[in-house]
Amino acid sequence: MAEKIRYIELLAPAKDAETAKQAILHGADAVYMGAPSHGARAAATNSIDDIAAVVEFAHKFDVRVYVTVNTLVYENEIKGVEEMIGKLYKIGVDALIVQDMGILEMDIPPIALHSSTQCDTRDTTKAKFLQDAGFSQIVLARELTLNEINRIYRNTDVPLEVFVHGALCVSFSGDCQASLLATGRSANRGECAQMCRLPYDLCDENGNILIKGKHLLSLKDMNRINQIESLLEAGVSSFKIEGRLKDESYVKTTVAAYRSEIDRIIAAHPEKYKRSSRGVTELTFKPDLDNAFNRGFTQYFLTDRKEAGIASFDTPKAIGQPVGKVKSVRGNTIFIAAEADLANGDGLGYFDGNGQFTGFRLNKVDGDKLILRSPINISAGTTIYRNRSKVFDDLMSGETATRFINSDMTLRLVSRSMIALDVAIDDKTVATATVELDSPLEPARSDQKESRRRVLSKLGDTVYRLNNLSDLAGEYFIPASTLTTLRRKSIAMLDLSREVSYPREFRRPAVDNLTLPGNKVLEARDNVANSLARKFYYAAGATAITPALEVNRPDLNKDQQVMETRYCLRRELGACLKTKSAGKYPDRLYIKSGRNRYRLQFDCDKCMMRVIRPAD
Repeated sequence: MAEKIRYIELLAPAKDAETAKQAILHGADAVYMGAPSHGARAAATNSIDDIAAVVEFAHKFDVRVYVTVNTLVYENEIKGVEEMIGKLYKIGVDALIVQDMGILEMDIPPIALHSSTQCDTRDTTKAKFLQDAGFSQIVLARELTLNEINRIYRNTDVPLEVFVHGALCVSFSGDCQASLLATGRSANRGECAQMCRLPYDLCDENGNILIKGKHLLSLKDMNRINQIESLLEAGVSSFKIEGRLKDESYVKTTVAAYRSEIDRIIAAHPEKYKRSSRGVTELTFKPDLDNAFNRGFTQYFLTDRKEAGIASFDTPKAIGQPVGKVKSVRGNTIFIAAEADLANGDGLGYFDGNGQFTGFRLNKVDGDKLILRSPINISAGTTIYRNRSKVFDDLMSGETATRFINSDMTLRLVSRSMIALDVAIDDKTVATATVELDSPLEPARSDQKESRRRVLSKLGDTVYRLNNLSDLAGEYFIPASTLTTLRRKSIAMLDLSREVSYPREFRRPAVDNLTLPGNKVLEARDNVANSLARKFYYAAGATAITPALEVNRPDLNKDQQVMETRYCLRRELGACLKTKSAGKYPDRLYIKSGRNRYRLQFDCDKCMMRVIRPAD
């Protein structure tokens, strides 16, 4: 039996209402943004009024709005979160993205729930449990391969969401306590201190430094634009771009690039896939992902379970593209053998003799001379990189996209005293308006079709654009004012019809006798932080629950696992324990940054690495 058509979604990040609007204009099928509180990016919250404005704009294109309430909820916050969710439901938010299972036990409206990446969904049993618990869409761990994704797809029946672009956590999301234990700032409360972006020394068990001051846990950014078709075939329905702290330029560029690729594949396979929102996007620029912030790119284990070359040891910053090499330096002037056109105001950088990336702003370019505001010490032969293009920034600062819905109109006479205008989208008539005239129409002295089309196509203050006009009104003179009234009435009817018939999704019912997989014993890393979450898990068969570290500070006299990751530092350094190069480094390795020292534990059977904070 042929597989039914899947609706495909490009899911874009938005730090605020304006960024959400730009994501929609540039082709997003859905946007996700932070709630007033309890979003996993504490610096990207939004008011109820701002979210309501996004919902109103998004729904004109059948674009969905998902709001993140994906941090742990403390006991004294439950009532406030319930009230906030009630307000989000009332303004028409399509779904919440959540981590804390206590939300499933709250007194809230039947709003759809999507699982957050903090739910740490790595396998079929976890995905099926979340589905059975009432989640309508499940985001999978970033680390999964195509085969692992497909295995989950074949054993679940809700849409699967995967990240395809943006920054990467080195640890499995939701399973990182490094920030909490080192600084008191919890990643599961939206306050990650980004411990993985710090420079570390690699040491042996005696404290001897093997590698000094490198960003050993800092990963490149994900880029899977060339794997979209493979992900579709594996069963993915929602393609998620990371970046709720990123600027508009990043969102515009990444959304436009992925929109183009997804549309190409859907057009080639209309029997398999259909876009989940409406609208055609026209751009004023050609999207290039190299122009968006990135630390270099990786597919991150998608096709290779043991992928290496995924870290960015030298800097956690955006390096950009090489643009030339230094020939010589005189004071504040660099003479360069340029390989690209540079512009005044470009952001440039280079690696100094200590391997540190240093950035500077180009004040003026004059042929092969780069003139800076102050003298610079840089060696001949050094490669210069551009990580900020002034020309591109200027291009992206204005209106760079329009989005519209094609509509077909039929103008017809009901009688010589009544005119009707039908408006259809997607080959379906959805609105009709009529105007009754004070006197019967009179024959026209000239052909009217072109002038009628001009009046009826004036849709600039709407989301519609006239595609086809079937003019059946005959050779009668119809005043422009009458046609304008018809157009406005029919579009108003169309908007009302679409608003009342908007297909809102409600919360998926949980199955009876929901059963927790595994050994039924929950550890601190399972992130249970309130009584409602405990109630949920005990009802699902849990036999013991250790509270989350956020509410039950750990015993620092014992070793504490702070990260678990599919990334392996030994493999990255070419010293995998299963290869002949294992002896390049000793078996017991540590990383150290300031006062923070961690032991690395290598699980070769599972091909994973754990980062352990030794007991005090």
